[in-house]
Amino acid sequence: MIVGASLAGQRAAQAARRAGFDGELVVIGDEHRHPYTRPPLSKQLLAGEQTEAQCELPWSKVDAEWRLGVPAVRLDRAAKAVVLLDGERVPYDRVIVATGARARQWPGDDGVLEGVHTLRTLEDSLALRAALGRCDRLVIVGAGFIGCEVAATARKLGLSVTVLDIAAHPLLPLGRELGAHCAEIHRGHGVDLRCATGVESVLGNRRVQAVRLSDGSTLPADLLLVALGAVPNSEWLADSGLTLDPGVVCHPTLTAVDDPDVLAAGDVASHPHPLAGARHVRIEHWTTASEHGLLAGSNAVLEPGERRPHTAVPYFWSDQYDVKIQSVGFTNDAERIELIEATPDGARFVAAGVRDDRLVAAVAFNAARRLGWYRSQIADRPTIEAVRELVRAEESALGVPNTQSRGAT
Repeated sequence: MIVGASLAGQRAAQAARRAGFDGELVVIGDEHRHPYTRPPLSKQLLAGEQTEAQCELPWSKVDAEWRLGVPAVRLDRAAKAVVLLDGERVPYDRVIVATGARARQWPGDDGVLEGVHTLRTLEDSLALRAALGRCDRLVIVGAGFIGCEVAATARKLGLSVTVLDIAAHPLLPLGRELGAHCAEIHRGHGVDLRCATGVESVLGNRRVQAVRLSDGSTLPADLLLVALGAVPNSEWLADSGLTLDPGVVCHPTLTAVDDPDVLAAGDVASHPHPLAGARHVRIEHWTTASEHGLLAGSNAVLEPGERRPHTAVPYFWSDQYDVKIQSVGFTNDAERIELIEATPDGARFVAAGVRDDRLVAAVAFNAARRLGWYRSQIADRPTIEAVRELVRAEESALGVPNTQSRGAT
């Protein structure tokens, strides 16, 4: 059984069948929709450039029973059953938890004030798209990836956009230097980006009219997007006896530490990673959810001692305006950022995250073809000087002097 009709859940179902499992396969999901991909929700779907059907994942190609629209509310490990909201108990031999995460709400938001949105589901995107068509001034609280992507989409649609964040720069995981570069990009496209700025309250009578900032001033708003990250959907496991932190704590094989018949995948899984000093990490990115699903699905048909660990180097991307930002590794672990490759005009570059003089992460701006190479290098933790030597040798062999090595930014 798979609980969560998400990307991770869909991939897990695929992998289980490919691994030879020919028994009963049930996929339970709280949304009424079949699995869909999320990256377009803040970009192409939100802008009206992509349809709902184009977001759908190929669920119909998986031989499974899809039980949609009824959330799981409890995992009864003693009876080996998943309890649904309507009271039905669905038995399992092995279960993969892929319930993902939900958008963090504005504190105290009871849903009464119109014009306050979050963005996590396809329905959220459609509702936000409709609201954008009726407003002029959008205020976004949170300058993370969702906040910045929606800001770029809204500016493309011609809206006035203000982005607020208590951090000193947007896209906090990228670090100070690259975050400052992203700030310049957004301001260059007309976004009123205010960092180190808190929000005290949301003002309005039935509908949002303004936000009061931490300095006491007010900012008019027709629409407010709360983009303050996500919370893993693990509450339904509270009395299951599984260790939560708040994701399901797993072995490297994505097997729950408390039960060999329970595995987890995607945003709800917490597991040790060799590139993070074996500390437990929970990674909320599309590629990880896909890779987790494939691994959990294939591991679920094996005995615990035969299961493979998850060791893939984390990867994510973000499209903002005409800029593709990509990152591999653990950028939060970097002590400093060094520019490794750049075109003379600076439009395309790769920056390395360095710790103890070794490569732990790489971030590319409009240099998509280079990230695969860096992802393969990070697994071996080479010294930064060795990376520079390899880049210089590669440039020399290719005879393409359009990149240049530079010192620390």
